[in-house]
Parts: sequence; structure tokens; C-alpha cells
Amino acid sequence: MTVILITGIPGVGKTTFIRKIAGSLEELHPVGFYTQEIRERGGRVGFEIIGFDGSRRLLSHVTLQSRSRVGKYGVDVPGFEEYLQSLDLGDDNRSPVIIDEIGKMECSSSRFRDLVSGLVEGHRLLIATVARKGDRFIESIKYRENVRLVEVTRENRDVLLPRVLEIVQGHP
Repeated sequence: MTVILITGIPGVGKTTFIRKIAGSLEELHPVGFYTQEIRERGGRVGFEIIGFDGSRRLLSHVTLQSRSRVGKYGVDVPGFEEYLQSLDLGDDNRSPVIIDEIGKMECSSSRFRDLVSGLVEGHRLLIATVARKGDRFIESIKYRENVRLVEVTRENRDVLLPRVLEIVQGHP
């Protein structure tokens, strides 16, 4: 088992859950990132990437002029790709890779899609959140033989962590 994908409806707590997983695996020095909303005057105006190393980068914003758009958000694809290059996500490292999320904004980047494809085909442990519904690329990742798809719900989100950590410990 090399890939654990966390899915669920929007707002159910996938990002919070993946951050709990990262905290529980801290001694393994996970690499990767999570996304965080940027809020102004009570409304969401964008998203930023926050690395488990503390690094930060704008992913999208309502005021960002970009050819790549998801809903009302312009996506900073070149900036995101530059950020991805700074992470140690190659297969030669033993640390788990944790990504929040494999979603529409992130998949605007061909470098990100290539990176995810390489990770799901590799031997390194990958734990990621994934959109519940997605394009052909996202769907092809979710149903691979080496993927364990775990759905977070309001009912199970507080008791799911030990189950996922058991799966991680069973990783070769």
C-alpha cells in the first residue's frame, strides 16, 4: 500500500484531518503541503499553500489575473510550479509525502499532475486529500490498484485517525 487518498464532501474537515495525520507522523518528517483559505471581511478570497516546513505561497486569489481560473479564482500556476520545485518530493527520500489536495486548482499545473502520477507509481508513501468528484485525471488516480480511498464524514472524522495510521504502519 503506497497511496492513501482522503476524500469527502466540501467542508467536512479533510484539511484538518490531513494536518492531524501529518502531526501524528512528525517523527517521519513528512514533506508536502496543505491549502488554507485566505479570508477578508468574512469571505473567502483565495487559497495559499503552506508547507510542512513552514514555507508559504499564494495558490489562488479573486484578484489574481491568470489564464488559469477555477470559479472566481485566478490560479498562480507558475508560482505553484516554482513552489513544487522547492519541495523534496523525489522517490529517493523515505519521508512520506502529504498533499492537500489533488483538486482542480492544483491540477491546473501539468508539473503537479506529473508529480502526482510519479508518486502514485513510486514506492514512497503518499497521503493526499482528493476531490470527491473530478476530471479524468483525478478519477484515474482514485481507482488505481495501490490506492486506499478513505472517506471522511462528519460522523467518522473524529475516530478515523487511528484507522488511517494503522494503514500507514502496514506500508512496506
